[in-house]
Amino acid sequence: MAHSGLEAAIRAAGGVTELARRVGVSQPSVSNWSRVPAERVLAVEAATGIARAILRPDLYAATDPLDNADAARAQEYALLATLLAGAPDAALLHRVARLRGDETPLGRAHAALAEAAGAASAEEVAREHFELFIGTGRGELLPYGSYYLTGFLHERPLARLRADLAALGIERAAETGEPEDHAAILCEIMAGLIGGEFRTPLDQQHGFLDKHLAPWIGRFFTDLEAAKAARLYRPVGTIGRLFIAIETQAFALPG
Repeated sequence: MAHSGLEAAIRAAGGVTELARRVGVSQPSVSNWSRVPAERVLAVEAATGIARAILRPDLYAATDPLDNADAARAQEYALLATLLAGAPDAALLHRVARLRGDETPLGRAHAALAEAAGAASAEEVAREHFELFIGTGRGELLPYGSYYLTGFLHERPLARLRADLAALGIERAAETGEPEDHAAILCEIMAGLIGGEFRTPLDQQHGFLDKHLAPWIGRFFTDLEAAKAARLYRPVGTIGRLFIAIETQAFALPG
């Protein structure tokens, strides 16, 4: 029997297939879940609006111990991870269209993403995602750390990442087809390091960000902003570029 939190997420998404699509995993994988895996909690929360304390009360108390700043950081990473992992369906686009912005550059980028999501159809965004990241042969962009750092896939940056993930006790999800240095997976890992089963102190979060994201992922988000095929994903690139800059600058401040 599925856990009540998982059942709530499935209902909110409109079914197992829709939930799988939103979080970027296969439908059989979700069908085999008895509860939401710890490493998927934040992505499922972002995709369905079901609070983490409902999804996994064994990991999250009803009064989340994360402070507001850390909760916002985790949610930002989870949003980026969800949108990069796969094309959002109509229900997720509707949720993204409800994002609110403010007068900060990041807030304006959120508002631009909400506007783009409200104007787009799921079919249009699916084509856009295909053109950007998959393509016939290859997409316009290759969102992998090894590629950005060496010009090739599956190189030493990926090996170093895998060693560090093993040291942190983070295992690759069985249903994941992409290598771990995919931008979506790294954002999901950061969300988990901040607020999931793999919650770590700030210095370890900083070390992971500094070693595995900061050297390249800002350039990827800048490229995404400028990509020819990007429409919905242009403000995603802006959000990613600004957010990573904020993260990097915040960690650089003296404690």
